[in-house]
Amino acid sequence: MRSTAMWAEKRGAKLLAVLLALLLWQLAAMLVDLPVLLVSPLQVLRRLLTIWREPDFFLTVWHSLLRIALGFAAALVLGSLLAILAGRFPVLRTLLWPYVTVMKTVPVASFIIISLIWLNAENLAVFISFLMVFPTIYLNVLQGYESADRELLEMARVFRVPYARQLRHIYLPAVRPFLLSACSVALGMAWKSGVAAEVIAISKHSLGEKLYESKVYFLNVDLFSWTVVIVLSSFLFEKLALAILRLVLARGEGRVK
Repeated sequence: MRSTAMWAEKRGAKLLAVLLALLLWQLAAMLVDLPVLLVSPLQVLRRLLTIWREPDFFLTVWHSLLRIALGFAAALVLGSLLAILAGRFPVLRTLLWPYVTVMKTVPVASFIIISLIWLNAENLAVFISFLMVFPTIYLNVLQGYESADRELLEMARVFRVPYARQLRHIYLPAVRPFLLSACSVALGMAWKSGVAAEVIAISKHSLGEKLYESKVYFLNVDLFSWTVVIVLSSFLFEKLALAILRLVLARGEGRVK
């Protein structure tokens, strides 16, 4: 009961914060009184009630979702695998260090412009999402791997426990919180970088293309409305992806059949 009450209180506080933010937005729009500079949340809400009825709405959301999901999934799998190998073989960690450092420090705009030389607009969002997510996944999984209980590892070596069983019952529980935390951050990064790539590349049938068109034709209500669609899509995708990942990790540890 206590945990349920705390959960409800936390949700209520978040809802209140959202309502307060919307109120401040509405007041700012009323003070500016120039829709070309700042539209109101009521105008955006009215547009949202019609925008989803447009023929290409779901196709647009699906194409962006697919590209960003592919980039994120590739970074999750490859980043986790290389982090485990780097934890087991220090020489690999040294070899990967310059690449991870470049991915972590170079601005996303630079990557997008450079990548346009090699890739077409349709594949750019996948690649950029991958580049932005990979360092976060790799570094967090590596940190989790190195935080595994040394006493348990020593005992496993003494009793000659196969590495596969060590990986499942010692390393995976240690990596789990680091990986979930990394994914929580990386999912938002994937959406921001992926949509940014679509805007610059003007990818067809994408959320980025809708933002670009709204800016070119000064459709500020559409610009804010598509931004809300991106935020909602990112939020729902994050919840779904984390739920699936928790289930996969639980099965990997043997806690769920």
